Amino acid sequence: MGDRVLVTGASGFVGSAVARALARRGDEVRVLVRPTSPRTNIEGENFEIAEGDMRDRRSMIEAMDGVRHVFHVAADYRLWARDPEEIVRNNLEGTRAVMEAARDTGVEKIVYTSSVAALKPAHGAAVDETSRHSIETVIGAYKKSKLVAERLVEKMVGEGLPAVIVAPSTPIGPRDVKPTPTGRIIVQAANGGMPAFVDTGLNLVHVDDVAEGHLLALARGRIGENYILGGEDVRLKDMLAVIAPLVGRQPPRVQLPRAPLYPLAYGAEFAARFTGREPMLTVDALAMSRYHMFFSSKKAQDELGYRARPYERAIEDAIRWFRGARYIR
Repeated sequence: MGDRVLVTGASGFVGSAVARALARRGDEVRVLVRPTSPRTNIEGENFEIAEGDMRDRRSMIEAMDGVRHVFHVAADYRLWARDPEEIVRNNLEGTRAVMEAARDTGVEKIVYTSSVAALKPAHGAAVDETSRHSIETVIGAYKKSKLVAERLVEKMVGEGLPAVIVAPSTPIGPRDVKPTPTGRIIVQAANGGMPAFVDTGLNLVHVDDVAEGHLLALARGRIGENYILGGEDVRLKDMLAVIAPLVGRQPPRVQLPRAPLYPLAYGAEFAARFTGREPMLTVDALAMSRYHMFFSSKKAQDELGYRARPYERAIEDAIRWFRGARYIR
């Protein structure tokens, strides 16, 4: 038998991929899930379930009983909320509770899932782990939440916490149940709901490659270091051009300026305050789209042996899963 490990966020997109990768190599996987969380992503898997909340230190201590390693993947991943500071509180206090519990229970090594959201993009150039945001430069509540949580982990590492930080770029692929903001773009495009695009770019990576990167970080990552787990830098226009033929559509060819979209974003956010549903277009997302969010995984490749498959295969797997789950008409 392998090691006993705890994965937080295992009912989610990246967390379920990490838990499955650990189980495949023979580890005893315990997963932390909230009592109200959907369990689609963990059904049929031989996971030990610990019910609790990442923000509750007591339940985290109980979940870590007898555990050798912890993967803290859980996060409040929303780009909009009625109270934006709720996202910041959830991710900061959740990370604090998990890290303190791991320290107090003597966990041997922690892999903390941060995000490239905590890194500062550059116009048209791929940046690495040294391109750091500050509270003054970060855009939006989610990015702010990942920034302050990452800084907390770094501070605790300085006090002796045995944690490695990984920063996934933009994962896509199967089991994106919610779906994530990028998954929503894929579904929207596949269903013919994106007739135009803005000039922006993302670093796309298969979620299962991100999961393997987590395992490599546990095995080879240096304590206190941050490793980008990315794939390929892709313009939104090119991403949509890959999606279109997979669903029998023509790719959009109209590029829109951002300025006229802001009133639509404000209107969508206003409506969302009544519906409670996260809008497809947000003011923060438009502001972030000014940047090509391109990132380099060279450090993870050199130190961890990390590799990622072509992004087209990730899109194909995402389309296949969304179609099977009836997200795509």
